Amino acid sequence: MLRRLKHFRPAAGRAFFSPPSLRASLLAPTLAPTLALSGLCLLGGCSLFGLGSNNTSSSLTPPNSELLSEDRGASGGEASLKGGVNAYLWRAALDTLSFMPIASTDAEGGIILTDWYTPPAAQGERFKITAFILDRRLRSDALRLSVFRQVRQGDSWVDTQPAPNTASDIATRILSRARKLRADNGNRD
Repeated sequence: MLRRLKHFRPAAGRAFFSPPSLRASLLAPTLAPTLALSGLCLLGGCSLFGLGSNNTSSSLTPPNSELLSEDRGASGGEASLKGGVNAYLWRAALDTLSFMPIASTDAEGGIILTDWYTPPAAQGERFKITAFILDRRLRSDALRLSVFRQVRQGDSWVDTQPAPNTASDIATRILSRARKLRADNGNRD
């Protein structure tokens, strides 16, 4: 219900004080939704803690998901899993890139993203690496690396090309580490 408010002007030279009825009519539209929302939150909190509910845990149906019965992470070598990556390549990539800050990882997708890293010897440049593990088998073509390099010019960072052998050198170290991990595990995939 809309009410038309009367225009209220204080007398000249007096401080502005609204009459109580005007204050109540101005607060009522904002107070009612606030009270209703806080009441809903209070009732919602009760159901979160099991208060005010007759449901028991046995009446709930379990979710129907295949992911609950399978570990789809970097388990390496299990033919029954459709996703995931080679566990040796995954562990070797994480071990080799551990000197850089890791920004994000996805074991199922086989992606490792590092944050920018500035080598202690070169303060005017920084590097970032993205590693993709593409296969469940331990193969050299199952690993792809992208190396990004920036050089400081004034107050900003400018993209430049890394040395041509940087990505291949890091990939060689990752593959060597993965082969060593597999050998230490009895050459089991």
